[in-house]
Amino acid sequence: MTRRALTGADIFDGTTLHRDMALLLDGPLFAGLVPADAVPAGYLPERRAGGTLLPGFVDLQVNGGGGVMFNDDTTAAGVAAIAAAHATTGTRALLPTLITDTPDRSRAAVDAVETAIAHGVPGVIGLHLEGPHLSVARKGAHDPDLIRPLEDADVDFLTDAARRLPNLMVTVAPESATPERIAHLAEAGVIVALGHSDCDYDTACRAFAAGATCVTHLFNAMSQISGRQPGLVGAALDTGSVSAGLIADGIHVHPASMRAALAAKSGPGAIFLVTDAMSTVGSDITEFTLNGRRVLRRDGRLTLEDGTLAGADLDMPTALHVLTERVGLGAAQAMRMATSAPAAVLRNPGSVGRLVEGQPAEVIHLGADGTHLGGI
Repeated sequence: MTRRALTGADIFDGTTLHRDMALLLDGPLFAGLVPADAVPAGYLPERRAGGTLLPGFVDLQVNGGGGVMFNDDTTAAGVAAIAAAHATTGTRALLPTLITDTPDRSRAAVDAVETAIAHGVPGVIGLHLEGPHLSVARKGAHDPDLIRPLEDADVDFLTDAARRLPNLMVTVAPESATPERIAHLAEAGVIVALGHSDCDYDTACRAFAAGATCVTHLFNAMSQISGRQPGLVGAALDTGSVSAGLIADGIHVHPASMRAALAAKSGPGAIFLVTDAMSTVGSDITEFTLNGRRVLRRDGRLTLEDGTLAGADLDMPTALHVLTERVGLGAAQAMRMATSAPAAVLRNPGSVGRLVEGQPAEVIHLGADGTHLGGI
């Protein structure tokens, strides 16, 4: 196998940003970092013209891409098309996400992702079921007629799905899922996220104590923080064991709110990036349907005809640009939110989101302006 030494660009390993170093590859495997002027013998030098080399992005909420919505094409082929579209923007690991739908569609989603993984579809590492066990009061673009409580039969279905898939994330609202059922799911290996919920702080904390470890698209479709009522937002920021996804397009959340949340978040849980991307990523379509309703693409927004936000017209490089240019984060912190921070939420992360010596390295190259220049 060819041994290569990549130089000329900064290197982010998932945690730390390195300068004047060489990234060593032994075939597809990461072989370490060394000073750029001390490359070992036997490595073929390859120089990049600036920018940054880093692990491929990890996205835990991907509803579609390449003109395909997962809800509409719940097949292994649909999964492959979505993953291929996001690979063009630097995402190398993702959870195809099914928005609230019927039980039959949920079963098809599990089958589709299981088949895609078995066939080696690049980048597919599990499944995210966003609903249907949500709160109608905070439904967002989800179809209220399909929202329903989590019952024992659903727990059995999700427990079985968690055995079949390397990673299964399920977004529920505490109004529709008791702490006992949340605990059962968490014990079975399901990554339980809270979202689309109007619950109060104490109810959210009980769900976290039961085993929920994540919050879906922080600030959006959830009870907000105020002086007397911290809500789900406050509970997510205050609970150290919990991580939270963030749609950093500057539309779903104001940059000032992002700054405040990042400053307030208790650890070790972290705020990480998600795109919540719809079928528009990697395509030029101007509208599509979601559960039979038109979604319009206008000026970077995706909305139902009544103006309700319906997912995001966003890719990871754009989210990084918003974080560095409008929120004011340093490059390393922003890149961490797109790589190792979401990977830490997974049950079986493998080596995604970071460079691990001896493990496959899905390295991408970002230009000095943040543009995705391709994989290595």
